[in-house]
Amino acid sequence: MQVGVFVPINNNGWLISENAPQYKPSFDLNKEIALRAEKYGLDFLLSMIKLRGFGGKTEFWEYGLESFTLMAGLAAVTEKIKIYATCPTLVIPPAFAARMCNTIDSISHGRFGLNLITGWQRPEYSQMGLWPGDEHFRNRYQMLDEYAHILRELWAKGVSDYQGQYYQMDDCRVRPTPTGDMKIICAGSSDDGLAFSAKWADYAFCLGKGVNTPKAFASNNDRLMAATAKTGRDVRVYALFMVIAAETDEEAMEKWIWYREGVDEAAVAWLGVQGAADKTSSTTNVRQLADKESAVNLNMGTLVGSYESIARMLDEVATVPNIGGVLLTFDDFIAGTENYGKRIQPLMKCRAGVASA
Repeated sequence: MQVGVFVPINNNGWLISENAPQYKPSFDLNKEIALRAEKYGLDFLLSMIKLRGFGGKTEFWEYGLESFTLMAGLAAVTEKIKIYATCPTLVIPPAFAARMCNTIDSISHGRFGLNLITGWQRPEYSQMGLWPGDEHFRNRYQMLDEYAHILRELWAKGVSDYQGQYYQMDDCRVRPTPTGDMKIICAGSSDDGLAFSAKWADYAFCLGKGVNTPKAFASNNDRLMAATAKTGRDVRVYALFMVIAAETDEEAMEKWIWYREGVDEAAVAWLGVQGAADKTSSTTNVRQLADKESAVNLNMGTLVGSYESIARMLDEVATVPNIGGVLLTFDDFIAGTENYGKRIQPLMKCRAGVASA
Protein backbone atom coordinates (compact mmCIF):
# COMPACT_ATOMS: atom_id res chain seq x y z
CA MET A 1 0.00 0.00 0.00
CA GLN A 2 1.36 3.40 -0.99
CA VAL A 3 1.60 6.19 1.59
CA GLY A 4 1.58 9.91 0.83
CA VAL A 5 1.44 13.21 2.69
CA PHE A 6 -1.23 15.85 2.02
CA VAL A 7 1.19 18.73 2.50
CA PRO A 8 -0.08 21.83 4.38
CA ILE A 9 -0.37 24.38 1.58
CA ASN A 10 -2.81 26.46 3.67
CA ASN A 11 -2.60 27.68 7.25
CA ASN A 12 -3.35 25.30 10.11
CA GLY A 13 -3.54 22.16 8.00
CA TRP A 14 -6.86 20.33 8.39
CA LEU A 15 -7.87 21.15 11.96
CA ILE A 16 -10.41 23.97 12.33
CA SER A 17 -9.57 24.57 15.96
CA GLU A 18 -8.22 27.33 18.16
CA ASN A 19 -6.44 24.64 20.19
CA ALA A 20 -4.64 23.03 17.24
CA PRO A 21 -1.16 24.16 16.10
CA GLN A 22 -1.45 27.59 14.45
CA TYR A 23 0.90 28.27 11.56
CA LYS A 24 1.17 29.91 8.16
CA PRO A 25 2.17 27.94 5.06
CA SER A 26 5.63 28.42 3.57
CA PHE A 27 7.91 26.73 1.10
CA ASP A 28 10.42 26.01 3.86
CA LEU A 29 7.79 24.22 5.95
CA ASN A 30 6.69 22.07 3.02
CA LYS A 31 10.27 21.41 1.96
CA GLU A 32 11.10 20.07 5.42
CA ILE A 33 8.06 17.78 5.32
CA ALA A 34 8.91 16.61 1.77
CA LEU A 35 12.51 15.77 2.63
CA ARG A 36 11.48 13.80 5.71
CA ALA A 37 8.82 11.93 3.73
CA GLU A 38 11.37 11.02 1.08
CA LYS A 39 13.95 9.99 3.67
CA TYR A 40 11.49 7.48 5.13
CA GLY A 41 10.51 6.01 1.77
CA LEU A 42 7.02 7.48 1.44
CA ASP A 43 5.59 7.29 -2.05
CA PHE A 44 4.04 10.65 -2.87
CA LEU A 45 3.25 14.22 -1.88
CA LEU A 46 0.08 16.06 -2.85
CA SER A 47 -1.00 19.66 -2.36
CA MET A 48 -4.54 20.96 -2.72
CA ILE A 49 -5.52 24.39 -4.00
CA LYS A 50 -7.77 26.72 -2.02
CA LEU A 51 -8.48 30.22 -3.27
CA ARG A 52 -10.50 31.51 -0.31
CA GLY A 53 -10.71 30.32 3.26
CA PHE A 54 -13.42 30.04 5.91
CA GLY A 55 -12.47 32.94 8.19
CA GLY A 56 -13.31 32.66 11.88
CA LYS A 57 -10.94 33.37 14.75
CA THR A 58 -8.29 31.14 13.19
CA GLU A 59 -8.70 32.69 9.72
CA PHE A 60 -8.88 29.09 8.54
CA TRP A 61 -7.33 28.58 5.08
CA GLU A 62 -7.17 32.36 4.52
CA TYR A 63 -3.42 32.00 3.90
CA GLY A 64 -2.44 29.70 1.07
CA LEU A 65 0.27 29.02 -1.46
CA GLU A 66 -0.29 28.03 -5.11
CA SER A 67 -0.13 24.33 -5.90
CA PHE A 68 1.79 24.12 -9.20
CA THR A 69 4.57 26.46 -8.14
CA LEU A 70 4.88 24.87 -4.69
CA MET A 71 5.17 21.39 -6.17
CA ALA A 72 7.65 22.57 -8.81
CA GLY A 73 9.82 23.78 -5.94
CA LEU A 74 9.46 20.48 -4.09
CA ALA A 75 10.22 18.56 -7.28
CA ALA A 76 13.53 20.44 -7.52
CA VAL A 77 14.65 19.55 -3.98
CA THR A 78 13.60 15.86 -3.97
CA GLU A 79 14.84 12.90 -5.99
CA LYS A 80 12.51 9.91 -5.72
CA ILE A 81 9.11 10.78 -4.28
CA LYS A 82 6.12 11.29 -6.60
CA ILE A 83 4.77 14.86 -6.75
CA TYR A 84 1.12 15.82 -7.36
CA ALA A 85 -0.27 19.33 -7.80
CA THR A 86 -3.96 20.24 -7.87
CA CYS A 87 -5.43 22.12 -10.82
CA PRO A 88 -8.36 24.54 -10.32
CA THR A 89 -9.87 23.90 -13.72
CA LEU A 90 -12.14 26.97 -13.65
CA VAL A 91 -9.05 29.17 -13.47
CA ILE A 92 -6.48 27.46 -15.72
CA PRO A 93 -7.24 26.49 -19.35
CA PRO A 94 -6.40 22.85 -20.14
CA ALA A 95 -3.64 23.59 -22.65
CA PHE A 96 -1.88 25.86 -20.17
CA ALA A 97 -2.26 23.24 -17.43
CA ALA A 98 -0.73 20.66 -19.77
CA ARG A 99 2.29 22.93 -20.35
CA MET A 100 2.79 23.50 -16.62
CA CYS A 101 2.59 19.75 -16.03
CA ASN A 102 5.17 19.14 -18.75
CA THR A 103 7.47 21.69 -17.12
CA ILE A 104 7.27 20.04 -13.70
CA ASP A 105 7.71 16.67 -15.40
CA SER A 106 11.02 18.04 -16.68
CA ILE A 107 12.00 19.37 -13.25
CA SER A 108 11.11 16.09 -11.52
CA HIS A 109 12.39 13.77 -14.27
CA GLY A 110 9.03 12.06 -14.68
CA ARG A 111 7.76 12.10 -11.08
CA PHE A 112 4.82 14.47 -11.56
CA GLY A 113 1.06 13.86 -11.67
CA LEU A 114 -2.10 15.96 -11.48
CA ASN A 115 -5.16 16.14 -9.25
CA LEU A 116 -8.17 17.64 -11.08
CA ILE A 117 -10.91 19.53 -9.26
CA THR A 118 -14.12 21.07 -10.55
CA GLY A 119 -14.54 23.75 -7.88
CA TRP A 120 -17.36 23.60 -5.31
CA GLN A 121 -17.06 26.78 -3.23
CA ARG A 122 -18.64 29.68 -5.12
CA PRO A 123 -16.77 32.54 -3.31
CA GLU A 124 -13.39 31.14 -4.39
CA TYR A 125 -14.26 32.02 -7.98
CA SER A 126 -16.89 34.77 -7.72
CA GLN A 127 -14.36 36.97 -5.89
CA MET A 128 -12.42 37.04 -9.18
CA GLY A 129 -15.44 37.15 -11.48
CA LEU A 130 -14.81 33.57 -12.62
CA TRP A 131 -17.81 31.68 -11.24
CA PRO A 132 -19.76 30.40 -14.29
CA GLY A 133 -23.08 30.35 -12.42
CA ASP A 134 -24.74 27.77 -10.21
CA GLU A 135 -25.45 25.60 -13.24
CA HIS A 136 -21.79 24.61 -12.76
CA PHE A 137 -22.92 22.36 -9.92
CA ARG A 138 -24.89 20.33 -12.49
CA ASN A 139 -22.50 20.31 -15.44
CA ARG A 140 -19.08 20.40 -13.78
CA TYR A 141 -18.15 16.83 -14.62
CA GLN A 142 -19.17 17.22 -18.28
CA MET A 143 -16.77 20.18 -18.33
CA LEU A 144 -14.06 18.18 -16.55
CA ASP A 145 -14.54 15.31 -19.01
CA GLU A 146 -13.59 17.63 -21.88
CA TYR A 147 -10.69 19.02 -19.84
CA ALA A 148 -9.24 15.57 -19.19
CA HIS A 149 -9.71 14.56 -22.84
CA ILE A 150 -7.60 17.55 -23.95
CA LEU A 151 -4.92 16.87 -21.32
CA ARG A 152 -4.56 13.24 -22.33
CA GLU A 153 -4.43 14.20 -26.00
CA LEU A 154 -1.76 16.86 -25.50
CA TRP A 155 0.34 14.64 -23.25
CA ALA A 156 0.19 11.78 -25.74
CA LYS A 157 0.57 13.62 -29.05
CA GLY A 158 1.50 17.21 -28.25
CA VAL A 159 -1.40 18.50 -30.37
CA SER A 160 -5.17 18.76 -30.01
CA ASP A 161 -8.03 19.80 -32.28
CA TYR A 162 -10.70 18.86 -29.75
CA GLN A 163 -14.05 20.57 -30.30
CA GLY A 164 -16.42 20.38 -27.35
CA GLN A 165 -19.16 22.31 -25.66
CA TYR A 166 -16.82 23.99 -23.18
CA TYR A 167 -13.43 23.91 -24.89
CA GLN A 168 -12.40 24.28 -28.52
CA MET A 169 -8.84 23.59 -29.64
CA ASP A 170 -7.51 24.81 -33.01
CA ASP A 171 -4.30 22.99 -33.86
CA CYS A 172 -3.27 23.52 -30.23
CA ARG A 173 0.34 22.48 -29.70
CA VAL A 174 2.04 21.79 -26.37
CA ARG A 175 5.52 20.30 -26.60
CA PRO A 176 7.65 18.63 -25.42
CA THR A 177 5.39 15.86 -24.18
CA PRO A 178 6.02 14.41 -20.70
CA THR A 179 8.77 11.89 -20.11
CA GLY A 180 6.91 10.23 -17.25
CA ASP A 181 3.61 8.41 -17.01
CA MET A 182 1.34 11.35 -16.16
CA LYS A 183 -1.15 10.11 -13.57
CA ILE A 184 -4.51 11.80 -12.94
CA ILE A 185 -6.25 11.87 -9.56
CA CYS A 186 -9.81 12.95 -8.82
CA ALA A 187 -11.49 13.33 -5.44
CA GLY A 188 -15.15 13.42 -6.53
CA SER A 189 -17.36 10.95 -4.67
CA SER A 190 -20.70 11.80 -6.30
CA ASP A 191 -21.97 9.38 -8.92
CA ASP A 192 -20.78 11.78 -11.64
CA GLY A 193 -17.43 12.17 -9.91
CA LEU A 194 -16.86 8.43 -9.66
CA ALA A 195 -17.92 7.98 -13.29
CA PHE A 196 -15.30 10.57 -14.25
CA SER A 197 -12.62 8.78 -12.23
CA ALA A 198 -13.58 5.45 -13.79
CA LYS A 199 -13.09 6.97 -17.24
CA TRP A 200 -10.04 9.21 -16.84
CA ALA A 201 -8.30 8.88 -13.46
CA ASP A 202 -5.62 6.52 -12.23
CA TYR A 203 -6.49 7.07 -8.58
CA ALA A 204 -9.63 8.31 -6.83
CA PHE A 205 -9.43 9.97 -3.45
CA CYS A 206 -11.89 8.83 -0.85
CA LEU A 207 -12.49 10.43 2.54
CA GLY A 208 -12.13 8.12 5.48
CA LYS A 209 -14.94 8.34 8.03
CA GLY A 210 -15.20 8.43 11.80
CA VAL A 211 -12.58 8.01 14.51
CA ASN A 212 -10.57 4.78 14.60
CA THR A 213 -12.78 3.15 11.97
CA PRO A 214 -10.14 2.42 9.31
CA LYS A 215 -12.44 0.52 6.96
CA ALA A 216 -15.41 2.90 7.00
CA PHE A 217 -14.52 4.32 3.57
CA ALA A 218 -15.08 0.95 1.91
CA SER A 219 -18.60 1.79 0.69
CA ASN A 220 -17.25 4.51 -1.61
CA ASN A 221 -14.62 2.06 -2.77
CA ASP A 222 -17.41 -0.36 -3.70
CA ARG A 223 -19.14 2.39 -5.71
CA LEU A 224 -15.90 3.14 -7.56
CA MET A 225 -15.43 -0.53 -8.42
CA ALA A 226 -18.99 -0.62 -9.81
CA ALA A 227 -18.12 2.39 -12.00
CA THR A 228 -14.86 0.87 -13.25
CA ALA A 229 -16.72 -2.34 -14.12
CA LYS A 230 -18.42 -0.27 -16.84
CA THR A 231 -15.19 1.26 -18.21
CA GLY A 232 -12.89 -1.73 -17.81
CA ARG A 233 -10.17 0.41 -16.26
CA ASP A 234 -8.09 -0.24 -13.14
CA VAL A 235 -8.59 2.76 -10.84
CA ARG A 236 -7.39 2.44 -7.27
CA VAL A 237 -8.54 4.30 -4.17
CA TYR A 238 -6.36 6.60 -2.09
CA ALA A 239 -8.04 6.97 1.30
CA LEU A 240 -7.57 10.22 3.22
CA PHE A 241 -6.86 10.00 6.96
CA MET A 242 -5.75 12.34 9.72
CA VAL A 243 -3.24 10.81 12.14
CA ILE A 244 -3.05 11.99 15.75
CA ALA A 245 -0.40 9.85 17.43
CA ALA A 246 1.38 9.78 20.77
CA GLU A 247 3.21 7.35 23.04
CA THR A 248 -0.05 5.98 24.42
CA ASP A 249 -3.66 5.73 23.27
CA GLU A 250 -4.73 7.87 26.22
CA GLU A 251 -2.29 10.68 25.43
CA ALA A 252 -3.36 10.76 21.78
CA MET A 253 -7.04 10.81 22.72
CA GLU A 254 -6.44 13.72 25.09
CA LYS A 255 -4.98 15.70 22.18
CA TRP A 256 -7.95 14.85 19.97
CA ILE A 257 -10.45 15.92 22.65
CA TRP A 258 -8.51 19.17 23.19
CA TYR A 259 -8.65 19.97 19.46
CA ARG A 260 -12.38 19.28 19.36
CA GLU A 261 -13.03 21.52 22.35
CA GLY A 262 -11.37 24.41 20.52
CA VAL A 263 -13.43 24.19 17.33
CA ASP A 264 -13.62 27.50 15.45
CA GLU A 265 -17.40 27.83 15.29
CA ALA A 266 -17.43 30.74 12.84
CA ALA A 267 -15.18 28.98 10.34
CA VAL A 268 -17.25 25.80 10.62
CA ALA A 269 -20.44 27.78 10.03
CA TRP A 270 -18.96 29.24 6.84
CA LEU A 271 -18.03 25.75 5.68
CA GLY A 272 -21.58 24.55 6.32
CA VAL A 273 -23.14 27.35 4.27
CA GLN A 274 -20.80 26.72 1.35
CA GLY A 275 -21.26 22.97 1.52
CA ALA A 276 -25.04 23.34 1.29
CA ALA A 277 -24.91 25.43 -1.90
CA ASP A 278 -24.66 22.40 -4.18
CA LYS A 279 -28.09 20.80 -4.13
CA THR A 280 -27.54 18.52 -7.12
CA SER A 281 -26.11 15.49 -5.34
CA SER A 282 -26.44 13.84 -1.95
CA THR A 283 -23.27 11.77 -2.48
CA THR A 284 -20.74 14.56 -3.01
CA ASN A 285 -17.88 14.51 -0.49
CA VAL A 286 -18.60 18.17 0.29
CA ARG A 287 -21.60 16.93 2.31
CA GLN A 288 -19.23 14.93 4.48
CA LEU A 289 -16.72 17.78 4.82
CA ALA A 290 -19.37 20.22 5.99
CA ASP A 291 -21.27 17.92 8.36
CA LYS A 292 -21.49 19.67 11.74
CA GLU A 293 -20.96 16.38 13.57
CA SER A 294 -17.18 16.68 13.41
CA ALA A 295 -16.27 19.58 11.17
CA VAL A 296 -13.26 20.37 13.38
CA ASN A 297 -11.30 17.89 11.21
CA LEU A 298 -13.44 18.37 8.10
CA ASN A 299 -15.04 15.02 8.96
CA MET A 300 -12.18 13.05 7.47
CA GLY A 301 -11.36 9.66 8.87
CA THR A 302 -9.14 10.17 11.91
CA LEU A 303 -6.81 7.63 13.48
CA VAL A 304 -6.09 8.45 17.11
CA GLY A 305 -3.77 6.36 19.23
CA SER A 306 -0.32 5.15 20.11
CA TYR A 307 2.21 4.52 17.37
CA GLU A 308 1.44 0.82 17.64
CA SER A 309 -2.31 1.42 17.34
CA ILE A 310 -1.89 3.68 14.31
CA ALA A 311 0.27 1.05 12.59
CA ARG A 312 -2.34 -1.63 13.27
CA MET A 313 -5.18 0.53 11.91
CA LEU A 314 -3.23 1.44 8.76
CA ASP A 315 -2.64 -2.28 8.20
CA GLU A 316 -6.43 -2.70 8.41
CA VAL A 317 -6.85 -0.06 5.71
CA ALA A 318 -4.51 -2.08 3.49
CA THR A 319 -6.89 -5.06 3.60
CA VAL A 320 -9.75 -3.21 1.86
CA PRO A 321 -10.11 -4.45 -1.73
CA ASN A 322 -8.89 -2.08 -4.46
CA ILE A 323 -6.96 0.12 -2.05
CA GLY A 324 -4.01 1.83 -3.71
CA GLY A 325 -2.78 3.85 -0.79
CA VAL A 326 -3.44 6.39 1.93
CA LEU A 327 -2.98 10.14 1.98
CA LEU A 328 -2.10 11.31 5.47
CA THR A 329 -2.52 14.59 7.32
CA PHE A 330 -1.16 15.28 10.80
CA ASP A 331 -1.92 17.71 13.60
CA ASP A 332 1.77 18.65 13.56
CA PHE A 333 3.18 17.89 10.13
CA ILE A 334 6.93 17.91 10.80
CA ALA A 335 6.67 15.84 13.97
CA GLY A 336 3.93 13.73 12.41
CA THR A 337 5.95 12.84 9.31
CA GLU A 338 9.01 12.11 11.45
CA ASN A 339 7.06 9.93 13.87
CA TYR A 340 5.36 8.12 11.01
CA GLY A 341 8.75 7.26 9.51
CA LYS A 342 10.48 6.31 12.76
CA ARG A 343 7.72 4.97 14.98
CA ILE A 344 4.77 3.86 12.86
CA GLN A 345 5.97 2.58 9.48
CA PRO A 346 8.44 0.02 10.95
CA LEU A 347 5.47 -1.61 12.72
CA MET A 348 3.25 -1.83 9.61
CA LYS A 349 3.02 -5.24 7.96
CA CYS A 350 1.85 -3.70 4.67
CA ARG A 351 5.00 -1.54 4.53
CA ALA A 352 7.47 -4.29 5.37
CA GLY A 353 10.66 -3.88 3.42
CA VAL A 354 10.23 -0.18 2.68
CA ALA A 355 13.72 1.25 2.61
CA SER A 356 14.05 4.31 4.84
CA ALA A 357 16.73 6.11 6.81
